Amino acid sequence: MTMTKPLAVTPMRSTRTDRPPLQALSAPSRGIDPVARETFLSRASELDRQARAAAERGEFEASARLILELLDCERRAGSLGPQVLQVIKPRQ
Repeated sequence: MTMTKPLAVTPMRSTRTDRPPLQALSAPSRGIDPVARETFLSRASELDRQARAAAERGEFEASARLILELLDCERRAGSLGPQVLQVIKPRQ
């Protein structure tokens, strides 16, 4: 039986830069309710603040729940416009 070393647990700091900032998602386009989009984005911004504060306090489960809710708000804000897959016609 091979024994492995336990993983060291250290607080993580987000260094991801591949996600656009929340404000980048708020660009107006046709067919999108700007009020609803801004509502989702402002809620996402508030959840981001709360998640960071919870993580700094060491409340990782609470932080994870807030992050999931934040991602849901971002998804909803991004899905208010026309969907690409609805525009593409399948080949016959």
